Amino acid sequence: MPPTAPTPEHARLADADAGTANWRRWGPYLAERQWGTVREDYSPDGKAWAYLPHDHARSRAYRWGEDGLAGISDHHQRLCLALALWNERDPILKERLYGLTGDEGNHGEDVKEYYYYLDSTPTHSYMRILYKYPQAAFPYQRLIDENAPWKKQEPEFELIDSGVLDDDRYFDVFVEYAKADSKDTVMSVTVVNRGPDAAAVHVLPQLWFRNRWTWKHDAPRPRLTLAGDGAIAADHDTLGAYTLFFDPGAGGGATPLFCENETNVNRLYGLSAPGPFKDAINDWLVGGDPAAVAATPAGTKAAIHHRLVIPPGGEHRLVFRLAQTAPADPLGAAPAVLEARRQEADRYYDHLQTGIADPDHRLIQRQALAGMLWTKQFYYFDIPLWLQGDETQPPPPPQRRHGRNRDWDHVNCADILSMPDKWEYPWFAAWDSAFHCLPLALVDAEFAKQQLVLFCREWYMHPNGQLPAYEWAFGDVNPPVHAWATWRVFKIDQKQRGDAGDIAFLERVFHKLLLNFTWWVNRKDDGGNNIFQGGFLGLDNIGVFDRSHPGLPDGAVINQADGTAWMAMFSLNMMRIALELSLTNPIYQDIATKFFEHFLEIAHAIADFGRTGTGLWDEADQFYYDMLDTGHGHVMPMKLRSMVGLIPLFAVEVLEPDLLARVPDFHRRLDWFLSNRPHLAALVSHWQEPGQGSRMLLSLLRGHRMKALLRRLLDEGQFLSDYGVRALSAEYRHEPYRFHWHGHTIEVGYQPAESDSYMFGGNSNWRGPIWMPVNFLLIESLQRFHHYYGDEFRIETPTGSGQVGSILDASEEITRRLVRIFAKDGDGRRPVYGQYPRLAADPAFRDHIPFFEYFHGDTGRGVGASHQTGWTGLIAKLLHPRR
Repeated sequence: MPPTAPTPEHARLADADAGTANWRRWGPYLAERQWGTVREDYSPDGKAWAYLPHDHARSRAYRWGEDGLAGISDHHQRLCLALALWNERDPILKERLYGLTGDEGNHGEDVKEYYYYLDSTPTHSYMRILYKYPQAAFPYQRLIDENAPWKKQEPEFELIDSGVLDDDRYFDVFVEYAKADSKDTVMSVTVVNRGPDAAAVHVLPQLWFRNRWTWKHDAPRPRLTLAGDGAIAADHDTLGAYTLFFDPGAGGGATPLFCENETNVNRLYGLSAPGPFKDAINDWLVGGDPAAVAATPAGTKAAIHHRLVIPPGGEHRLVFRLAQTAPADPLGAAPAVLEARRQEADRYYDHLQTGIADPDHRLIQRQALAGMLWTKQFYYFDIPLWLQGDETQPPPPPQRRHGRNRDWDHVNCADILSMPDKWEYPWFAAWDSAFHCLPLALVDAEFAKQQLVLFCREWYMHPNGQLPAYEWAFGDVNPPVHAWATWRVFKIDQKQRGDAGDIAFLERVFHKLLLNFTWWVNRKDDGGNNIFQGGFLGLDNIGVFDRSHPGLPDGAVINQADGTAWMAMFSLNMMRIALELSLTNPIYQDIATKFFEHFLEIAHAIADFGRTGTGLWDEADQFYYDMLDTGHGHVMPMKLRSMVGLIPLFAVEVLEPDLLARVPDFHRRLDWFLSNRPHLAALVSHWQEPGQGSRMLLSLLRGHRMKALLRRLLDEGQFLSDYGVRALSAEYRHEPYRFHWHGHTIEVGYQPAESDSYMFGGNSNWRGPIWMPVNFLLIESLQRFHHYYGDEFRIETPTGSGQVGSILDASEEITRRLVRIFAKDGDGRRPVYGQYPRLAADPAFRDHIPFFEYFHGDTGRGVGASHQTGWTGLIAKLLHPRR
């Protein structure tokens, strides 16, 4: 271990970063749902859910990636290892997680399983996951039937509601991975019978190659073969040779099974072909067909079958080992590898969590980071090939040339990406990914930096400078947070390194973001007056209108308070990065000045766009609103108090006096504006008046406006919940906001949990719930305001409570309320488990924490995607001490 590495895991990270050992080669890179994705959709109508449904997943070879249960793959996803289970009652082998499609769920797509990411180190030298497998037949059809008639106003029908977990009749299946070295991984499967009776379960680790040979003529075909007693050999033209070791006598006898990872054309298309196909192991076990699998022990997919009968409360462990070079006594030495890596994982997190005293907070942070690390995925999508089709396959339908993502034919990615949720969102989302990078930087700054660089590469970023949104519509527009994330990751990494920081990374991303900034100015400033639109901007249904719709009646345009504030924030982020770069290359001072001036122009526009005397700030209401511009010289404010009006708080930067002393040209330009453009200088905060420690503040908000917004934000009858800041004011709980236009009345009411609207799909809701990313930005903004104003700026928190403190106190109160979602209350229950008292109280559930997409505005229960550790993983950063 290098002398500077405090733990063995830190040493592995250093080796991986230096290229001396690729400890990241193997990881949890399988998707949890490849079916129903845009990548796999070759339909004429773009209905991805219907084209490759769950019922086809076991039988059809995927084109663009693989999915599996609690699995791993190499970083190019050539070879995959995952788990399959059967309880002797299910109609199919459990090889992948099940959930409802966007059309089947009453709140959109929804995974209907219980699984928890319990642990992972950043190099995946140790990982642990828990899957809860019912002993009764899994209620596939009942979940569809029960949810179908339920309205959006009703809760979802979940697995626990079906009764299959009653009397604890389920198995806890713990899967652990531990690396002996970068090409040698131990897999441990421990099955615990939680039920009152003995129960049988079939356990089948599966090893297979991603199908890369079907799509091209003369493509090399890898091979799995039985290599003696207790070993399966895997040979691949680029990965090389690996061996999966197993105990042939384990569990009463292990049976190796082989087939091909190829589509069952007989089942799906009524053809007659010999097989054996991808679903042969399912047909052999569940269908009872001994001829389904390969007659000779060879193929491109293999399984090791065990049948276990576990007594009530009992458990059984099976151990396997996948290695490139055969170790001495591969299975006998495996328990020592597992124990060593467990202990090293504990040492790593003990070091990371120095300063976190509360054991429950340590648990929350560790599981949040485990979720972040488990939610990495190999993402492969070659748009030109997807549009054109494969040489051995029928051509895609001609409609594809005029359909989804046709203008993004430069996209060609095959990378390990941080996903929002590998079942509900098994594809990247640009602004989600930016937030992911902050908690990831706590544990693996190099990976976080790589993610930010990737989205700016030429095979992601459009030639016009736009960043891709997500695969359902790459051309949609997400808030421009990439520069913010780049700066924050740079600072986190700088602190860890203890030096000037990774300037090359900062400069590399900055140059690409210049293109992105230009795209925003050219494409999303409809009137050329520094007031921005942008569309839904990630906030789905928050507005009066569907903001993703390209047009409104009579050519009306929404001048968005959030779109404009995001651009002000973008300007300040770019200015600050340029100032940092100017410390080593002074020419960047000119660019910093450019972004400072752009910020001032946006500040002027938000106060008086088009020099009409009308701005986005409403002085009477003391709030920012979107404005509807009808195009006929008439502007109508849409006085809906939502997160849109709080986002201007995000545009804030504090400049230190020692920094300004080192950028004299930039400093002189600031002074010039103060003397020659006083009308612009007066629009923003008193940046010319030194604050704490002679610091200077740049913000859209002067002191009185900030206080006005904070009074609403910290009002428990409006935005401040017991569990964070709501996306819509609770004042609309009993009396919705009404907007009258064109003879119609449009209502927006407070909906603290699931949406009752189909606007923008209806599976997300910004009309009342608590969302972690914007809460995180609010907290960071308040911290920066406090950095300038210090403790002398006092604010009542909560509003009307009589308790007065600093802005920092207010930010810490919001943090405490967000943490409360996941932390045990006085009764030992976690609010995130909401309406399911059993999950909140049962020792087999309560300390396994789900990190949902968003949270009920009144109760804190989890809503939406149940494993969106992605941006909800920001809780790990909030729990981390501010050193």
